Amino acid sequence: MDHFKLWHTLSAEETAQKLKTTSQAGLSHDEAVKRYAQYGANALNETKRRSPWRMLLDQFSEFMILVLIAAAIISGIVGDIEDTIAIIVIITLNAVIGFIQEYRAERSMAALRRMSEATVRVMRENSIHTINASELVLGDAVLLEAGNLISADLRLTESSQLKIDESTLTGESVSVDKQTNSIPHTDAPLGDKTCLAYKGTIVTHGRGRGLVVATGMRTELGKIASLLVDGDQSKTPMQKRLADFGKKLAVAALAICTLVFAIGIVRGEPLLLMFMTAVSLAVAAIPEALPAVVTISLALGAHKMVKQHALIRRLPAVETLGSVTFICSDKTGTLTQNKMHVTSLYADHQHIKIVQIPGHDEPWNALFHAMALSNDAHQDSHGKVQGEPTEAALLHAALEAGWDKKHLENTMPRLKELAFDSERKCMTTFHREADSIIAYTKGSPEALIAQCILTLTSSGEIPTDRAALLQVAEAMATDGLRVLAFAYRKWPTLPDDEPPEYLEKELVFLGFAGLIDPPRSEAKQAVALCKSAGITPVMITGDHPATARAIAHELGILKNSDGIVMTGSELSRLDQQAFEAQVEHVRVYARVDPMQKIKIVKALQDKGEVVAMTGDGVNDAPALKTADIGIAMGKGGTDVAREAAHMVLLDDNFATIVHAVRYGRHLYDNIRKFVRYAVTTNSAEIWTIFLAPFLGLPIPLLPIHILWINLVTDGLPALALTTEPAEKDIMKRPPRRPNESLFSHGMWQHMIWVGLLMAAITLLCQAWAYHSGESHWQTMAFTVLTLSQLAHVMAIRSDKISTFSLGFFSNRYLAMAVCASILLQMAIIYMPTLNAIFKTQPLTLSELTICFALSSVIFIAVEIEKWLVRTDRLYYS
Repeated sequence: MDHFKLWHTLSAEETAQKLKTTSQAGLSHDEAVKRYAQYGANALNETKRRSPWRMLLDQFSEFMILVLIAAAIISGIVGDIEDTIAIIVIITLNAVIGFIQEYRAERSMAALRRMSEATVRVMRENSIHTINASELVLGDAVLLEAGNLISADLRLTESSQLKIDESTLTGESVSVDKQTNSIPHTDAPLGDKTCLAYKGTIVTHGRGRGLVVATGMRTELGKIASLLVDGDQSKTPMQKRLADFGKKLAVAALAICTLVFAIGIVRGEPLLLMFMTAVSLAVAAIPEALPAVVTISLALGAHKMVKQHALIRRLPAVETLGSVTFICSDKTGTLTQNKMHVTSLYADHQHIKIVQIPGHDEPWNALFHAMALSNDAHQDSHGKVQGEPTEAALLHAALEAGWDKKHLENTMPRLKELAFDSERKCMTTFHREADSIIAYTKGSPEALIAQCILTLTSSGEIPTDRAALLQVAEAMATDGLRVLAFAYRKWPTLPDDEPPEYLEKELVFLGFAGLIDPPRSEAKQAVALCKSAGITPVMITGDHPATARAIAHELGILKNSDGIVMTGSELSRLDQQAFEAQVEHVRVYARVDPMQKIKIVKALQDKGEVVAMTGDGVNDAPALKTADIGIAMGKGGTDVAREAAHMVLLDDNFATIVHAVRYGRHLYDNIRKFVRYAVTTNSAEIWTIFLAPFLGLPIPLLPIHILWINLVTDGLPALALTTEPAEKDIMKRPPRRPNESLFSHGMWQHMIWVGLLMAAITLLCQAWAYHSGESHWQTMAFTVLTLSQLAHVMAIRSDKISTFSLGFFSNRYLAMAVCASILLQMAIIYMPTLNAIFKTQPLTLSELTICFALSSVIFIAVEIEKWLVRTDRLYYS
């Protein structure tokens, strides 16, 4: 049956028979497992990922590494086999460290990809199950609703106002109306097969159900999968900038290494020795790993952020988080708990608390009917109410009042529905009532009251006083309640497919339900933290302006209880230029539809702001794509929103966004520290070798010394630096400008003067020892340069804060790495076996003391620099 292509020509019943399944009950679990084994995962073929062995071999693929290995082998052939073995061992150790980091990063990204996988709701054994999209098999009965990304090709068996955006396949931007009748034409084009739904397309309206008829590469999308480009390979802006910087630095380093080689030859140094020295220096100095370090740091950082309930879908988002200046957040479920419950009702000119359940007289009887029946929430087999939080709260209130939805639906079955949409701000369901039809409508007070001509009271139907009802709704909203209005209309027969504007007019008003959704306890603190970090929190909601104002004031988004709230209608009356003049001063938007979010995002971006925007619905996707950081909801969000987003909140919590911003800043800080350290120490090695001949000194370091320094200082200590805890003032700084150079705030000046100072101290030690007749001069120079770099790594853990304030052991990984590196350096100085390999000699206690004293100059100098920065005398204004 997997080779059959003409599913559109079969009826829904014939399709089910051919697939040996049913649309209502679905497959059995055993049959699903059997078909999965037979047909495989529902996935498109991906670019083959590198194996661990390939990753390890790639560590040796750099041109200069290969040249060095070749030179070391030649050196061994002509005489010094110990040098050859030692150099190859050091290169191998460096490769192993690089491989471990890259392998961890790859595993982290694989885990993120698994977590990002779409899920689908299917019927199996007559109950609803949520499974990963990759587990879909032929014959699965898939449930569809607005916002779903369709994960396999389906033959539709149910359709209620179902519309699907098929632009990914057909290029047609208008959503296609779907139906369940078969199409007799065997050669019908893809766009005309309206009884089919295709993998990769998006449900934009309504709901439906369909049977899986093709999965994976057998779908219409799978047929063109070879044309798809995997977007995961794109580089982040920081990677691109570092790669460009690395190329320029590599050219400079190669030029200096060539010069060092030439000068050595002119001075009469052995050819092979000078070649090995120049190549070793190039290997140590060329920062080819900088972009890779950024990738690894971002990948591992993104994996750690999952523990804080933030799932990164696009790696550049981690980098951008540190630059965010505005966070535009939905209210419901993000700033509030999304635990709706009805607290008050209004009907027949009176307010009641939900605990004061009235009798079954009108209009209360009709109001509770509307609350229960015009509702997509339901009770599960355990009696627990399931569904969207607002609808679940309404159903729960109706149940408490004695109106059971299942019993009501038995006598008043649903015949038709008009699904809610953000333009109408209403939902209507049609039910049979004896020999006629009754339609219940619920929606926003402004939208629904405008369509009411009568009001049901205990005395019967009377003309509607719209102004009075709107005042009641305003008063309820001022108390922080979300207010929904209910109405009905009777029809002699079920209307045909007339437009909603015809079906939802001439209504009879029933009453209001006031729901409360308490603010999250942690949201107020998160808002305050935003403000201290120079980030402006903005609340966007579809609720009444009075409700929005009350909640915003309680959370601290608005300073005053009468703060400005811009409504969607006010926003629509402003052109882009007029809106941009106000946008940076507006903190709350109410009655805003999702498409207006794009206007807000673009206006802020035009003013130079970096915007994070949350969203969960189908219509939120364009705004999420437009925002610098699009944030989708992991619990209540739609597939479409998640696909468009850069980040997914697994707990739908505003505080998680703030934690993610904090972590983004922290990660960026640590990458800067790594780059500062790596470039400074590499430049010190270049200056040391380069300047020695001009001072009349012999070559200070042998090739094996250069490689050793590269291993023990650029290895574990440099990597441990990326685990440095966040600085205390990290959320008290203004956001980083997006175009700000990685080397700003004095970093490039630091790299130049500290690199020169390290070289100067090393050469001073060499000159003193050499001219004093010390036979250990080379070992002393080697040790001073090594220890200077370790002193440097301890000093640069913060741009401003003294290491004494931070505590030497607050980053225990770095402390352990530095101690281990010092012990290894002592081992090659004092162990006879290693003396022979590394061409070192044991130092006396006074010589060793001089080495430690000279290298401590670096630590002291950097501490002085930080004091000058703290006191605003250097780099910072």
